[in-house]
Amino acid sequence: MIYPDGQTEPAPASSTASLFNSVRAQTEHLVAPLNDEDMGLQSMEDASPPKWHLAHTTWFFEEFILKPSLPGYRPKDERFAILFNSYYVQAGPRHTRSKRGLLSRPTVPEVRDYRSHVEEAMRDGLSRGAFALERDQLEALITLGCHHEMQHQELLVTDLLHAFSHNPLLPAFFESRPVDIPLKPERSWTSYDGGLLEIGHDGDGFAYDCEGPRHKVWLDPYRLCDQLVTNGEWIAFMEDGGYENQTLWLMEGWAVREQNGWDSPLYWWKQEGSWWTYTLQGPRPVDLSAPVVHVSYYEADAFARWSGHRLPTEAEWEAAAEPTTIEGNFLESGHYMPFGRRSGLWGDVWQWTSSAFSPYPGFTPPEGAIGEYNGKFMVNQMVLRGGSCATPGLQMRSSYRTFFYPHQRWQMLGLRLAADL
Repeated sequence: MIYPDGQTEPAPASSTASLFNSVRAQTEHLVAPLNDEDMGLQSMEDASPPKWHLAHTTWFFEEFILKPSLPGYRPKDERFAILFNSYYVQAGPRHTRSKRGLLSRPTVPEVRDYRSHVEEAMRDGLSRGAFALERDQLEALITLGCHHEMQHQELLVTDLLHAFSHNPLLPAFFESRPVDIPLKPERSWTSYDGGLLEIGHDGDGFAYDCEGPRHKVWLDPYRLCDQLVTNGEWIAFMEDGGYENQTLWLMEGWAVREQNGWDSPLYWWKQEGSWWTYTLQGPRPVDLSAPVVHVSYYEADAFARWSGHRLPTEAEWEAAAEPTTIEGNFLESGHYMPFGRRSGLWGDVWQWTSSAFSPYPGFTPPEGAIGEYNGKFMVNQMVLRGGSCATPGLQMRSSYRTFFYPHQRWQMLGLRLAADL
């Protein structure tokens, strides 16, 4: 359950086990429509095959909980520690990231057996109280493992979209379904006084290490648009020469645009005079009222400059979002795509901010390999806020920071405009 302040309900160990079971089941639900050929697809280095996501999220529980703290636990296969480690240097050697799609062995059934092996050990250890960890420490690690898997559920969806987009058949991941939501046709703005405020996680409930410590920030008065930038607005930017006007672009962004030949968002093409896009519901005409998605930081920044506005800072976004109720189009809706314009700060697409992903004052990463989770990525990336149609709603809280390189587009990335008062 999600509460207005974005925290999950504090819970005893039985609820930790329930979270583990529900998260593992959600992952299985996501891959249920896939065949074995789908499960091995890797379309680029940034993406991973669904089979690898299943195995890596399993490895996380094995490596950080079962191996060090469940007496008598025996791994399914010691070699999996190399195959399914991602970037945890202190956890040992790793298979090359760009070659995950070459792992035809272990097979999909063998990965599922591995997954079952770890799940049974986790449940057995919990039922017997056999873990050699204090209860609070065990619950914290299991909760982290569950949130780690939720992050990979999001990656699984977006990686699969990218892989399927290379298929000339443009297959649908699932059948389309109607969406009935009230549209807000006109752009409106909310003003904020600013001042000396606090942002960052307050220590109540789960959060990633990079969300704290809570600290003071000064904000000048500002305003945020109540709606995300839409496809219709983006087409106006395109038709006004937004992709050809170098004065709108950061120098590095313009070089990336030229190198990649960008003239529209990722997955868009022109067909019989109209713009179309590819989604996990298959190809469809671009919905002019829906939030634009799959745009880089460079494109978002150029659009904001073209519009006469700017991107918000992450502190501005968080200060505005903290008192609001978390509701929106998240992974659980089952649409896996943004839909029509509405008010609210949450869901549909991650929103680029103008803030670099850097440590908050006083940040100290945890000791050991777990400390590699976020801290070592705090360079050359930009912060996004608000969650997307591929983000589990259970993860959302006002302090949640995700981050991507400014050139990346395959995630559900969009934008909201800000302005000074």
